[in-house]
Amino acid sequence: MKGLFSVVMTAVLIAIPVTTASAQTNPVPVKERAQALASKLLSDYGVSGLQYAIMDKGSIVLSDSAGVYDKASKAPITKDTMFGIGSISKMHVSAAAMMLADANKIDMDKPLTTYIKDFKMADERYKKITPRMLMNHASGLYGTHYSNSSLFDDNDTKVHDDLLIKLQSEHLKSDPGEYSVYCNDGFDLLEIMIERVSGISYTEFLAKYVSKPLNLNSTKTPLDQFDRERLAKAYFPTMDQALPIENINAIGSGGIYSTAEEVTKFAEILIGNRTDVLSEQSAKAMQSPEYKKGIWVSEKTNTFNYGLGWDAVSLAPFDDYGITALSKGGDTGNYHGSLITIPKYNISMAVLSSGGSSLYNLSFTSNVLLEYLKEQGHIKEILPEKIFKPSLKVNMPSELQSYAGLYGTVGSTLNIEIKNGEIDLPAQLGGIIPPQKYVYTGDGQFKSGDGSVTVSFDKQTNGETYVKLNAYTNFPGLGQFMNVLYAYQKLDSNPLHFAAKKVWENRNEKNYYLLDEKINSGSYLSYPMLTKKISVDLDHGYASGTKIVDENKAVNAVEIPIMMGRDAFDLNFYKEGRTEYLKIDGSTYISEDAIQPIYKGNHSLCRIPSNGQARWYKINGDTANRVMNVQTPAGGGFAVYDKNGIPVNFSKASDNHSVVLPEDGMIVFGGKAGDVFKIELKNK
Repeated sequence: MKGLFSVVMTAVLIAIPVTTASAQTNPVPVKERAQALASKLLSDYGVSGLQYAIMDKGSIVLSDSAGVYDKASKAPITKDTMFGIGSISKMHVSAAAMMLADANKIDMDKPLTTYIKDFKMADERYKKITPRMLMNHASGLYGTHYSNSSLFDDNDTKVHDDLLIKLQSEHLKSDPGEYSVYCNDGFDLLEIMIERVSGISYTEFLAKYVSKPLNLNSTKTPLDQFDRERLAKAYFPTMDQALPIENINAIGSGGIYSTAEEVTKFAEILIGNRTDVLSEQSAKAMQSPEYKKGIWVSEKTNTFNYGLGWDAVSLAPFDDYGITALSKGGDTGNYHGSLITIPKYNISMAVLSSGGSSLYNLSFTSNVLLEYLKEQGHIKEILPEKIFKPSLKVNMPSELQSYAGLYGTVGSTLNIEIKNGEIDLPAQLGGIIPPQKYVYTGDGQFKSGDGSVTVSFDKQTNGETYVKLNAYTNFPGLGQFMNVLYAYQKLDSNPLHFAAKKVWENRNEKNYYLLDEKINSGSYLSYPMLTKKISVDLDHGYASGTKIVDENKAVNAVEIPIMMGRDAFDLNFYKEGRTEYLKIDGSTYISEDAIQPIYKGNHSLCRIPSNGQARWYKINGDTANRVMNVQTPAGGGFAVYDKNGIPVNFSKASDNHSVVLPEDGMIVFGGKAGDVFKIELKNK
């Protein structure tokens, strides 16, 4: 799944490699270029091991690796080492759906309800959703049901089994087909559709109709039986030992394991070279510019310009050379991948890694492919990076002042002021672009001081106004990137009546803690996945980017047609006794007000309640800096976080049951209903 549990949050970055890291004056052999970039990923970008391969006209012409399979043994990565490929898996489920279309078993443009009879939502527009809209991200679905989708040593199908049930009570954020916003749930629905139409499990379908004819012996799902020791070890920054095996159980959107060589072999059907598996007509249909069917940022050049399954059907910098390149990236918590294919030349390249991000792998893939294209005589030279001049402020037309006002993105609102032709914006792209001032430079554009980032206002055909961001950024040693996206949408004020204002004011800046995630979930390594901090804009009537409806409900307000508008949510509060709970996407959270400090005595017990929900505790002055030893029941576990949300210990990953409690931290226990944890506290 794109961005799933990525610790550094790089999955939300919309970035385009526009050149190699530096213009090459002397020819550099492709193998050497790849090895140099691999070394950079290992030394500077959090990668422990990676694997890469190029296929040209059906033959592997480069296959290599770097780093280690296991830090403890220092065993190297080999071409047979397997990795999770994350959202590259979307190409598999998309191809599988197109195979059914080839066999006249589905029609891409008939309602999804034709094939999934029990697909229902609390929004009548769901009846208009088609398989095509699932594949081009235009379904209007909110985004992703992450709950229990990433589990250590556990291939529980709960996330798959519960999806249709959870969708029954949910709404759409836009009309189906209105525009495309990255959506994992759509591909998990494709997985269900394939099972309903074919009569076999999706895992069986892949094995029979994809892996067998292509001779893919290392392409598996969590439900397959295979040697898990072939998977590259994965690591967390604060832990020395390798993590347990990660299972992404949302298989359609991100659950496949494979090797770089086999990903390039699979790409042969996407290019149209294996018509015994997928027709050439279907392969070409997948490459069509589906993004143009709805609202979109105007630039052709973008990492995200969707086809069917593809992230991009016209990827920079290749279009600068008159070459059409297709791309798909993928991230899980531990693994990251990038696939680029060039149909004109029948060339594909895949890069898979443990650690890092798909963004870094995309840069690696693009840079090496450019070298390869040059070596093969397909391009004459590699273009230099773009150079910018400091911004020169000019007088701003007064009519642009009308764009000032309230704006929102998923999770937050922002009051944008335009003063003396200047705009201040917070950090963008997960902090890659720092908070800074943008000055008016003419042609409706505001630019950063160094001229590398441009901000403008774009009124779209749906009547909405968006803040458009066009940015060039650099990753040292990897290259320059161009980013084009809608960062914010203009919102109307939503005045609150007194009673609602009072209730929401009491929730402002409070944390709510997730209760129903299995304790072996990878989410416990990512505090933001476990908590929801409510930020209330009382002046305008919004909470964490959602529009307040009444005292206990707020609904998604933002419809941004590109990556940053993904994974929308509603807020639904309710009380049981005096305890307030929050429901988001079918998951339950408890208010921080209801969480008690861990008992300060030397010995205590923690019992998992009959509903199986997790138990959270605060660490106060009486327990901070003491040693906690825990006897855990079979299958149970616990995690401890410091005041900044950094995991100090997660027993299911570390197998360590003793920890020094940090000041102002938090503890969570999880297991089966009735499980009892024996807790001992002692001084250091």
